[in-house]
Amino acid sequence: MPQMSPLSWWMLFIYFMLLMLMFATMNYYIFFYQPQKKDSIKLKINSMNWKW
Repeated sequence: MPQMSPLSWWMLFIYFMLLMLMFATMNYYIFFYQPQKKDSIKLKINSMNWKW
């Protein structure tokens, strides 16, 4: 039935939008950032000193 085609496209659009939102939310909350320790930063700063 051609009359049902727009409804089918609408449901596909909603399905893919919800899928995209779900994956974007999962990527945002699963990512775990581990900050660098202060010791490694201090080591980098000390290694940049000039040796006159």
